Amino acid sequence: MAQSNIDEAAIRALAAILHEADLSEIEIVNGDSKLRVARQIVRAAMPAAAPVSVESQPRSSESQANAAPKVVEGAVLSPMVGTAYRAPEPGARPFVEVGDRVRAGQVVMIVEAMKTMNQIIAETAGAVREIFVEDGQPVEYGEPLLAIG
Repeated sequence: MAQSNIDEAAIRALAAILHEADLSEIEIVNGDSKLRVARQIVRAAMPAAAPVSVESQPRSSESQANAAPKVVEGAVLSPMVGTAYRAPEPGARPFVEVGDRVRAGQVVMIVEAMKTMNQIIAETAGAVREIFVEDGQPVEYGEPLLAIG
């Protein structure tokens, strides 16, 4: 049987770095040697944009019982419970601002859940009409994050 020159410890160390840094791949080149480790990151699929009920202003308990919630067309919903981030890292420019044009498939926000950063993707193209969450705000499953129209 042939002797393998694969450094399993290096592979395990790189795999740990992938996980810790939430990377999809990492490659090290040293002279003629090259070691690449990759993993598939599954991002949560966003439900199709649909009208969503959003409370635009706080109401008294009496008016809440009698008033219908506001419907928002083109809302992008949180696919999970987590923390919403508007930028790729602290201090960076937000992915989108109100008035920005986005294309279908563009990253518009991140929701962190269980130390995993999940990209929130625009399902449709259009202009960002409204952003409902602040950077670092906790969000619930199905909560509207922003509206595209």
